Amino acid sequence: MDYQKLIERAKEARKLSYSPYSHFPVGAALLTKDGKVYLGANIENASYPLCMCAERNAIYQSYLDGVRKDDIVAIAIVADTPNPCSPCGACRQVISELLRTDADIIMTNLKDETTVVKVKDILPFAFSEEDLK
Repeated sequence: MDYQKLIERAKEARKLSYSPYSHFPVGAALLTKDGKVYLGANIENASYPLCMCAERNAIYQSYLDGVRKDDIVAIAIVADTPNPCSPCGACRQVISELLRTDADIIMTNLKDETTVVKVKDILPFAFSEEDLK
């Protein structure tokens, strides 16, 4: 699957967002080596800390289906932002642990401005399992 198709799937996921407080819908689409796509959208709650971002929803859904980091090729993220939408800090931490360091993060907006980076570049000093030893 080419990345433009993955971005289109992320835009579809964005339509599923539940964001009555921020009015900031975000969509994500995660691609696996076998071509399967997992969608995620942000889901808000009146108790803000209980909200869940689109990226984490897509990643966690894939893991619930048995996918692991070696299976993941890329994740696309889209929102109506002036520049390509980048993951928040919490999502960067999750991405840094649950995706391969060479997986692509495709950040885009509704104007189709796109930036692609590797996981290893998005959180240079990530807290990891090595820190727990």
